Amino acid sequence: MIIARSPLRISLGGGGTDLASYYRDHGGYVLAGAINKYVYVTVMRPFNEGVYLKYSQIEATDSIENIKHPIIREVLRSFNLNSPQIEITTLADIPSGTGLGSSGSFTTALIKALSAHYRRSIQTYELAEMACTIEIDRLSEPIGKQDQYIAAFGGISELYFHQDGTVETRPLNLSVNTVHDLEDNLLLFYTGLSRSAGSILSDQVNKSESGNQQMISNLHFTKQIGIQSRDALAEGNTNDFANLMNEHWEYKKNRSIGISNDFINSMYREALKNGAVGGKLVGAGGGGFLMFYASDKEKLRKAMRGHGLEEVRFQFDFEGTKVLLS
Repeated sequence: MIIARSPLRISLGGGGTDLASYYRDHGGYVLAGAINKYVYVTVMRPFNEGVYLKYSQIEATDSIENIKHPIIREVLRSFNLNSPQIEITTLADIPSGTGLGSSGSFTTALIKALSAHYRRSIQTYELAEMACTIEIDRLSEPIGKQDQYIAAFGGISELYFHQDGTVETRPLNLSVNTVHDLEDNLLLFYTGLSRSAGSILSDQVNKSESGNQQMISNLHFTKQIGIQSRDALAEGNTNDFANLMNEHWEYKKNRSIGISNDFINSMYREALKNGAVGGKLVGAGGGGFLMFYASDKEKLRKAMRGHGLEEVRFQFDFEGTKVLLS
């Protein structure tokens, strides 16, 4: 049996500039952090021939082409198996559709587990790029590349998306005190709303590809905010980082009507009145997790708890996608 895990992530700045519709003309930049909430994939060889899948559904088939789960089907296709005899089970600490990059984490964990199962070596960059190829090129998902890369590499990293499609990763050199500060004062609250990132990001893609200047200018600004956030954190100025998050959120809401709603806006205002310095919705928008940097953690927790928002506590993951058992 092989067990692999891949971390979920939070975007710290620049999110949205990792889509090809933007970076192929302008170059993109995202600052992201992998967190210690994971997607797990187990792979084993069953007694009988065929493909056996256990995720939110159960599948059993004798052909890869008949697999309903699109990512599993495309990943298995890429391994060029003649007569599949495999069982795959998936688990996650946090459900999909919550803005923490679970799809990219699942894809990287699955590729890593299958590579170990079939004794194939795969480097971290190759793992991330293969996951991007599966989701973006083969399945035509209107998503960016940050999720696959931060899941594969882990840590708190700068991701540069070059116009030729290549991605450069650089671990951000933060002091131990700054990392602890972020882990102590960045709080995640689940809104209770889940959504499909694709439907929201499609609007951004369409506007970017049509040359909509309002969208392009918004993403230019978002990229600059990401770079400023990097500088603030590198200097240990977490309060400046929190204020930049607030500025980022105001611009992000203007990209698409589906990014926020009355409930999310209300909870955001409530947080700012009760100990939050700044924050934003993590992921494409429409639901998932609100993330705040707090000056008064307990006051913020009490306020969010009073409105039924559950907190998920986390630390950063510096290992990336890895095999736990082989």
